[in-house]
Amino acid sequence: MFLSALEMRNIIESSLLPKRSQCTLSPDLSMTVKIYDDHETDRVALIKSDIDATKLTGCRAINDLIAELRTELDHGNSGGNYFQQQHRMSGR
Repeated sequence: MFLSALEMRNIIESSLLPKRSQCTLSPDLSMTVKIYDDHETDRVALIKSDIDATKLTGCRAINDLIAELRTELDHGNSGGNYFQQQHRMSGR
């Protein structure tokens, strides 16, 4: 089972509510998920990139991704990327 990009985006973004999030899929089927601090600002709380969307073929894989995103969000981990951490700390 392979979901369309729109279906996958809807599932992931709605699963992260009440946080505002943006899920993008590139032509090579790598996905990036941005989760924002709140609904009023564009301050990013978490960026997870290079997600292999070809592996998100069923409910379990999508649930595992959402659980991983929530865990990283709870622990303040932005994926270990120095630029992303600096971006998050400065709020820019």
